[in-house]
Amino acid sequence: MPLQLWLPLLACGLVLFLWRLGSSGLVDETPPLFAASARAMAETGDWLIPRVNGLPRYDKPPLVYWLMGLGYLLPGQELWNPLGTWAARLPSALSSIAVMLLLADTLWRWPQAPWPSSVDKPEPASSAPPVPSALTAAFTAALAFALSPLVLLWGRIAVSDALLCGLMSATLLLSWRTYVAPRGAWWLTWLMLGLAVLSKGPVAVVLLGLALLGFGWLQGDLAGLWRRLRPLRGLTLTALVALPWYGAALLVEGEAFWNSFFGYHNLQRFSVVVNNHLQPWWFFLPVLVVASLPVTPLLLLGLVRGVGPLPWRRRAQPLPPEQSLTRFAACWLLAVLVFFTAAATKLPSYWLPATPAAALLIAQAAQAGWGGRAQRLAWSATLALTLLLAAVFLAGPLWVPAINDPELPTLPAEILASRRLLIAAACFALAAGLAWFLRRRRTPMALLALQLAILPFVPLAITPLWELGDRLRGQPVRRMAELVRALPPPSGQGLPEPLAMVGILKPSLHYYARQVVLYEGQSQAALLNLNERLRLEHRAGQEPSSPRQAPTVLVVIDQGTARLPHWQGLEPQELGSDGLYRLWRLQRSQLQRRSAELYAAGERPNWQDPRPERY
Repeated sequence: MPLQLWLPLLACGLVLFLWRLGSSGLVDETPPLFAASARAMAETGDWLIPRVNGLPRYDKPPLVYWLMGLGYLLPGQELWNPLGTWAARLPSALSSIAVMLLLADTLWRWPQAPWPSSVDKPEPASSAPPVPSALTAAFTAALAFALSPLVLLWGRIAVSDALLCGLMSATLLLSWRTYVAPRGAWWLTWLMLGLAVLSKGPVAVVLLGLALLGFGWLQGDLAGLWRRLRPLRGLTLTALVALPWYGAALLVEGEAFWNSFFGYHNLQRFSVVVNNHLQPWWFFLPVLVVASLPVTPLLLLGLVRGVGPLPWRRRAQPLPPEQSLTRFAACWLLAVLVFFTAAATKLPSYWLPATPAAALLIAQAAQAGWGGRAQRLAWSATLALTLLLAAVFLAGPLWVPAINDPELPTLPAEILASRRLLIAAACFALAAGLAWFLRRRRTPMALLALQLAILPFVPLAITPLWELGDRLRGQPVRRMAELVRALPPPSGQGLPEPLAMVGILKPSLHYYARQVVLYEGQSQAALLNLNERLRLEHRAGQEPSSPRQAPTVLVVIDQGTARLPHWQGLEPQELGSDGLYRLWRLQRSQLQRRSAELYAAGERPNWQDPRPERY
C-alpha cells in the first residue's frame, strides 16, 4: 500500500480512535469489569483466569484481558493514565485502525471493476462514469467502516467487541485473499481465527463457516475454496492456538468454567434470552440501517448487487476470483445477519463484525455509474439522509430539553451551551453539499468528499459531548471512590471496613476504589442480602465478618434509594456526597435491626440464588 494512502488513513484513524482516548472515565457497566480484570492480571501475575471484584469472570476468553493487561504493566499509570481508560481502550482503538488499513490494502491490491449502472438498460459509452482509482475506492471503504456509528462507539470503549471485529475481519479478508492468490501464506487465515476464538469464543468459527459456505455456493466453487484454504490443516492450527487456554481453564476451574462459559455465555445466549436482552426477530434490520448512516442506501444497493441472481434453478455464475470481493462481502454480511438473527439473545454490538463487509459494499456501490435508476435513488436517499441528520442537529433546542435523566440533570442545558450540535449540523450540511456538487459532475470522489466533511464531526462534536456526559455521570462515582480510599480506618476495628453500593449499581466504583464492593439493588430483599453477605459471603479480598469484627460498613447510595422507607431511619453517618450519590458509614447493628423487621414481615434474602451475571 503506497504512502499516499497509508499515511492519510493512519492520520484519520488516529483522529477517530486515539485522539483523547483516555480523557474520560470508564462507562458503566461492562467496561469497568474488563478493565478491572485486566489490571488485576497485570498486578497479580495470574494471567490464566480473569477475576473481578473478588470473583472469577468466565464470560469472555482472555485475549482482550491480556492486551489490556500489557497496557497496565507500563509504569507511571497515575501520571499518564489516571482514569485507567487509555490502557483498557487501546486494544479496541488499535483493532479499529487495523481494520481500516486492511480494508484499504485489500482494495488497493485488488481493485474491483464497477458494475453497470443499469441492468436493464446499460448506459451509452459516452455517459459511462470514469473508472475510479483504486486509491479512492480503498480510502472510501476504510472511512465507511471507521465512520459507522457502531464502530465509533465500540472502537473507543473497553470491551472485546472491537477486537473480535478486527480479528474476524483479518480472518475473512485473508481467506478471500488466499482464494485469489493461493500461493500466499494460507495459514494466516487460521492463525487469525485461533486468535478470534481467544477473543470471543467459538462464534468466530461459525461466522467464518457460514460466510465461506454462502460465498462458495454463489460462486459455484466450493471445491476451489476447500482446496485453496486447506480447512483440515487450518482448523488444526486454529485449535493449537486456542485450545490450550480452554484446556487449562477447565483443568483449574472445572465445572464452574464449563457451565458459565460454554453453557451460559455461548449455548444459552444463542438458544434462550439471557440478561433481559429480549428483542424481536427483525432487530438487526434497523441496526443494519443505523450502523451505516448516512450512506445506508449505498449499502443496500451494494448488497443487492453483491448477491446478484441466486442460483436456484441454474448453474452458479462464477466471477473471476480477483473480482469476487463484492460477492464475498455480501456473503460475509449475510452470515452475521442470519446467525445473530437466529440467536435468541440480541445486542447491537453483535452487528459489529458485519461493519467491514458493509464498508466494502458501500465503496463498491459508490463506484457505480450515475445514470441508472438504482444509483440515482441510492444517491438521492443518501443526500437526503445527510441533510436530515444536519437538520436534526440544528433543531437541538427543540429536542435536547426532552432529555430527562436523574443522573444528568444539567445535561440538556450544557449540551446547548456548548454549541457542539451546531458544529455537527455544519459538518453534515457541508458533506451533503460537497457530495451533491461532485455527484452532478459524475466523479467517483463524491463519497470521499462526503466522508471527509463528516470526519471533523467526531473530534469537534462527539468527543467533547462524550466528555461532558462522563463529567456529569461518571465523575461523581469516581469522587466517591476517591473519598473511600482517602478515609482512615475506624479506630478499634479489627478488619478492613467493607464497602457496598446499593440502588444504582456502578462497577466503576470497584475499579476506582480498588477494593471489593458488595452490590445490591433498591428492594427490601437487597437490604437483607447485604446484611447476610457481610456475615457469610467469601470473596478474594473480602472475607466474611461479624459485627464485632467489623462494626461498620461503608455504603454508597443514590438519593432515590435513600428515600425508600426501608433505607430510612438507619442513622447513618454521611461522610460525603457528589451528584446523586451519598457515602454513608452505617452501623451494622442498625442493618441487623432493620433486617430482623423485614424478615418478620415475610421478606427473604435471595443473594444465593444462581446469578450468571453476578459481579
